[in-house]
Amino acid sequence: MSIWPIDYFKNKTVIVIGASSGIGSAIAKAFVEEGASVSYTGATSAEVTAAKKTMPNTQGEVLDVRDNKAVIAFINQFEQIHVVVNCAGVIKREAELDPEVFDNVVDINLNGSMRVCAAAREKLAVTGGAIINTASMLSFFGGGLVPAYSASKGGIAQLTKSLAIAYAQDGIRVNAIAPGWIETPLTQNLRDDPARYQAITDRTALKRWGKPEDINGAVLFLASPLASYITGTILPIDGGYLVV
Repeated sequence: MSIWPIDYFKNKTVIVIGASSGIGSAIAKAFVEEGASVSYTGATSAEVTAAKKTMPNTQGEVLDVRDNKAVIAFINQFEQIHVVVNCAGVIKREAELDPEVFDNVVDINLNGSMRVCAAAREKLAVTGGAIINTASMLSFFGGGLVPAYSASKGGIAQLTKSLAIAYAQDGIRVNAIAPGWIETPLTQNLRDDPARYQAITDRTALKRWGKPEDINGAVLFLASPLASYITGTILPIDGGYLVV
């Protein structure tokens, strides 16, 4: 007998922040396939329009997660919310060594996630909902060329643990996924370098890069009743890269 909660997500309201491409897009599609009512955001109108072509049966909207008033307004338009997935994020490589670039990356990746969590707390408390943040392998080790990305993802791990404690009184579970090397637009430069691509593949225990769809099962699990006693967890999804 299957233990998967059949039709659990049917007609549930799921918000995916930063779902115009890559991991966020794959997650949004997975929830749609499970029958959820999915709304997503992108940073620009062009991103939202492009995403809509690949994500039918969803509602897309432009949202700058650096703008707290805009975040609150976006969340308040929903009568109820059952799941929030924070996927909005940027990486600027060596440019992050500049303090101004560093500040902007952290504001989007870390502060933006906090703004969304805080804005959605009241509605999630009504439904006993779940938050899934997006951490990274770089939550666990440093990146010399990506200090802002690494700092923000380390912050996401600690934010997730802290909000799991703070929001438990409201019946809200807060967890995070920590993807490894996934084939998305954010990793295109690395994949275009044959030597770097092969070095990453060789170190990964499963000997391949991940696909965005490889993230979906963990997110659906963490958002479902199967994970009803799990909160404050940072779940690596990295093909074994961290253990090698």
